[in-house]
Amino acid sequence: KQWYQRRVRGHQSDRYAKIDGTSWRKPKGIDNRVRRRFKGQFLMPSIGYGSNKNTRHLMPDGFLKFVVHNVADLELLLMQNKRYAAEIAHDVSAKKRKAIVERAQQLNIKVTNWQAKLRSEEDN
Repeated sequence: KQWYQRRVRGHQSDRYAKIDGTSWRKPKGIDNRVRRRFKGQFLMPSIGYGSNKNTRHLMPDGFLKFVVHNVADLELLLMQNKRYAAEIAHDVSAKKRKAIVERAQQLNIKVTNWQAKLRSEEDN
C-alpha cells in the first residue's frame, strides 16, 4: 500500500493563473515568506517528501508502466508480465493499437489503455 503525503503547491499559485500549482520552484527572494518558513504559508518540500523507494512509480494496481510503440516492444515484457503493464503511446494509430492489444492478450500482458482509439463495428 502506498502512502500519499499532501501535495506541495507552487508559491502564489492561488494568486496567478500563470503560475503552475503542480510544479515546485524554490522561492529565492530575500524577503520571501515561504522561503523563510513563516507560519501559515505554503510548505516547502524537503527530501522527506519523496515516496518510498519500493513503491515509487507503482500504479494503484501494483504494476509499473512501460510505454509501447509497436508489437515488437511487447516482446520485452514477455518475462515481466506480472511486474510491468504496457501502455500504448499516444501517437500510435488505431490499426497498430488493435494489433498490439491482440498480441498482448496472447502474451498475457496487461494493457492499461487498451480502449483508446477503438471504435465499435457499428460506427464504421
